[in-house]
Amino acid sequence: MSGKTAQAMRTSTRMRRIADEMRALEARLREGGGPEKIARQHKAGKLTARERVKLLLDSDSYFLEVGLLVAHDKYDGQAPAAGVVTGVGMCQGREIVVVANDATVKAGAWWPETIGKMLRAQEIAMRCRVPIVYLVDSAGVNLPYQGGVFPGQYGASRIFYYNSLMRRYLKIPQVAAVMGPCIAGGAYLPALSDVMLMVEGTSFMGLGGPNLVKGAIGQEVDAQVLGGAATHVEISGVAHRKAKNDEECITRIREMIADLPRTTSALPLREEQPPGRRPADAYDLVPDDHRAAYPMRELLATILDSGALDEFQPGHAPEMICGDAYLGGIPVGVLANDRGMFKESRGGPPKFGGILYTDSAEKCAYFIETCDRHRRPLLFVQDVSGFMVGTEAEHSGIIRAGARMVEAMACATVPKMVLTVNHASGAGYYAMAGQGFEPDFLFSWPTGRMGVMEGESAVEALFGPDLEEAKQKGGMDEALRIAVEKTRQDYERQLDARYAAARGFVDAILLPEDTRPALILALKACLNNPGSHIGPFVLQG
Repeated sequence: MSGKTAQAMRTSTRMRRIADEMRALEARLREGGGPEKIARQHKAGKLTARERVKLLLDSDSYFLEVGLLVAHDKYDGQAPAAGVVTGVGMCQGREIVVVANDATVKAGAWWPETIGKMLRAQEIAMRCRVPIVYLVDSAGVNLPYQGGVFPGQYGASRIFYYNSLMRRYLKIPQVAAVMGPCIAGGAYLPALSDVMLMVEGTSFMGLGGPNLVKGAIGQEVDAQVLGGAATHVEISGVAHRKAKNDEECITRIREMIADLPRTTSALPLREEQPPGRRPADAYDLVPDDHRAAYPMRELLATILDSGALDEFQPGHAPEMICGDAYLGGIPVGVLANDRGMFKESRGGPPKFGGILYTDSAEKCAYFIETCDRHRRPLLFVQDVSGFMVGTEAEHSGIIRAGARMVEAMACATVPKMVLTVNHASGAGYYAMAGQGFEPDFLFSWPTGRMGVMEGESAVEALFGPDLEEAKQKGGMDEALRIAVEKTRQDYERQLDARYAAARGFVDAILLPEDTRPALILALKACLNNPGSHIGPFVLQG
């Protein structure tokens, strides 16, 4: 075995192992409530949420599912994907957002995390100005968890607030299909959409079902008479169209999407070129030790068109790579942390890659502002451990330089996307377009590690004096050893990309082979909005 082959095998172990674990987890989550619940859905004459989404989207097109891992580690595993499928896909050759209740999971009832996923989907539609389709099949609020669903600024009512803003101000097309139950306040979601369809015999919509009606006013009534498709299309006038079955309903939605007006990007687009390296090469480029150096430019070549990057100030502050590139024929400005050791051009000690210094923060701020003036979307490839600390760093004005980078990033009005490769730590994570700054999309590789610091640093911060005292005494006592080990384990669990994805800190965990199509689809969705990309929506401008 050659030395080069042995090195590749050593470096690929961690990435491939976590990727295999991810594939198994995602496959399990995509089964929803499991085979028995799926069979029950089919027996009732209905397709499952994922079957409906697949039928809605163009065949063989890439579906960027957002929030698949949300809540996977809560509720004893009883809420896969929080009972709702959300994401971005292609329908009739154009980008749309999809929200589909999964009735195989607790009858499609809303968990607290269901609300968060639906709001995130609506925010993507508002930010990108793309149509949104709701495929409704839900029993309403999951009553044991109503305290996390009903009240609060970001409770269920905000769904209807976003509905209203999209209709009145943003003019974003909203199409809703009631394909099962749609109960109580949840009925306002389709009612606030532009077009509402219902399916004969299987859909029901009402502020109260037959049992509630009987209990409240003593009236006995059949569900279809009370709130079926015929009732709401022909009598109440609440719904607009009815379909014989799920397939016909989806066909009607596709016809509507085809008739919607389209926007045209003003960016100078090129013909898409394949990446400079095979995406699968990333498995051998990312090292087994997350602290080790690796060739970031080679990694970028697995993503960018032709692997080409026209670098900005390549010899200055080399720990930060900035440059112009194309992704799917779309121009992007790339900012990426380069790990390793770098010689200081003005003399002095070498610089650590993955750390932001005063001059690299200034370089990034200028590059971001230039991209913003040129309307060039930004792609942040994160492997950042934070800003430099120490006397020299403080004397150089690193706080002011870091603030300038943060302000430039936060105020840039162009689309911003994030891909975390390894570390996303400290204030460096914030400066590299962390979630609090509302980038358009946030992705992570399975190797991503998001946290204020690494576990060893936390141990030193929490137990530094105790460890020093133990060292002088010749060793740790049992209580200190247990506390230190628990801190390490807690940090390792919380730094895992799956932990972040379960809490909605990233939109999706991408495998290397899916990264390029996901980024291209996300970019194309962003280009539907030529205006400002600040906040979840902008009413003016």
